[in-house]
Amino acid sequence: MAAQNRPVSPHLQIYRFMWTMALSITHRMTGMFLTIGTIFLVYWLVSIAAGEAAYATAQGLIVSWPGRLLLFAWTLAFYFHFCNGLRHLFWDAGQGLELSQARLSGYLAVVAAIILTVVTWVAAYLVDGGAL
Repeated sequence: MAAQNRPVSPHLQIYRFMWTMALSITHRMTGMFLTIGTIFLVYWLVSIAAGEAAYATAQGLIVSWPGRLLLFAWTLAFYFHFCNGLRHLFWDAGQGLELSQARLSGYLAVVAAIILTVVTWVAAYLVDGGAL
C-alpha cells in the first residue's frame, strides 16, 4: 500500500524551466526549420532551371508577405543555429560549462542571431535598392 503513496516521477516536483533548456529545444527546432527552408531553396533553384515562367512563379511566392516572413524567419533560424552551434563547440572543448557562463553565452547567441539577421536584411535592401 505504501507504494501507491509514492510519486510516480519525483523529479517533476523539483523540475523548472530553464533558459539553457529553452535554447537547447530551440536549437533542435531551428535545425528542423532549416531543413524545411532548404527544401524551398531547392525549389527556387529548380525553378531557375525550369524556365522563366517557373522562376516567375517561385519569385512571386518569395517576394510575397508570407514568403518574406518565412525568409526572415529562416534567416533568423540560420543565425541562431549557427551561433548556438558555436556555443556547443566551446562546450565540447570544455569551455563555458558553468551555469552562469552557459546562461550568458545563451543570451549572447540570441542577441548575435538577432543582430546578424537585421544586418543581413538591411544590407540586402541596401544592395538591392529596396526592391526586395
